[in-house]
Amino acid sequence: MLTPSKIVPIPAVLSRFWGKLKQHSVKSFALLITVGFSLSLAVSACSSNKVTNSTATAPGANQSQVIRIGYQKYGTLSILKTRGSLEERLKAEGLGVQWTQFPGGPQLLEALNAGSLDFGHTGEAPPIFAQAAGAPLVYIAHEPPAPKSEAILVPKDSPIKEIAQLKGKKVVLNKGSNVHYLLVQALATAKLKLSDIKVIYLPPADARALFEQGGADAWAIWDPFFAVAEQATGARILKDGEGLVANREFYLAAKSFSEQSPERLNAVLEELKKVDEWAAKNPTEVAKLLSPALGIDVPTLEKVAKRRGYGVQPITEEVVNYQQKVGDTFYELKLLPKQIKISDAAKATK
Repeated sequence: MLTPSKIVPIPAVLSRFWGKLKQHSVKSFALLITVGFSLSLAVSACSSNKVTNSTATAPGANQSQVIRIGYQKYGTLSILKTRGSLEERLKAEGLGVQWTQFPGGPQLLEALNAGSLDFGHTGEAPPIFAQAAGAPLVYIAHEPPAPKSEAILVPKDSPIKEIAQLKGKKVVLNKGSNVHYLLVQALATAKLKLSDIKVIYLPPADARALFEQGGADAWAIWDPFFAVAEQATGARILKDGEGLVANREFYLAAKSFSEQSPERLNAVLEELKKVDEWAAKNPTEVAKLLSPALGIDVPTLEKVAKRRGYGVQPITEEVVNYQQKVGDTFYELKLLPKQIKISDAAKATK
């Protein structure tokens, strides 16, 4: 495991945020249910590539007075948007929020790299690929690990019972996503490599269609797709992430936003913390809140909500080291154009 050679100092306002957070963190951080991630959500009837915008601005606000947030259909940011509490807080300061929905983390970080976003969330893998591509991103915080929130699935009647039986089989997944790393780690337990299987790269909605039509022997996927597939098709878990991966959800910011607007960044983090505290205690209400927008029934979403973890946490050296291990693995697989140092983009605390 590599030790970071560079730790980026935290702005004073963020240090105060983490200081206040620690006073209340024991209860919140113990609520490890499962982080959903991560990277995207769409139901099978929806397009997997749709990007939508909505803006809630204070009267008279211009572009410089708007915080541009990228979010995916599932996660704490989507709950924050639906509840509207961030807009209420910022209204008094004459600030607004522009929300842009993305089908996955890679697309979200492409927008951040292009200067179209200030803040957003993804799983572990997308920021690694974005950093390798030169994106000016900064790791700000993360949600608790959620290894049981992603899995390698097989059809309910599949003869495949263990990872070793995937040799020579077709496995579909979203390239560069958290489950890409899960698959690599799972194969290693059976002394297999990616080259020992036939990998098919598709976004979640297309991957599900292929999986259900019998075009793939296994599907590596995350919640809530994971839960929906279990419910709708009876798909069986071949291996989840327990003991193999952390599966964290990260909050990331454009470097310029982090440096120039720490007070705004602090406001977003504080509101995320409040939403997490509410969501941890009210999984049924979370499901009811998000069900209409996602097109997923309440019981299935409640299952996802209950196996999430809640609690905004600072980036520590341990987290940086873990991300470095993931990055090094992708580099060794020749999926990254160059080796990177996660510590160059991480605001770490000890």
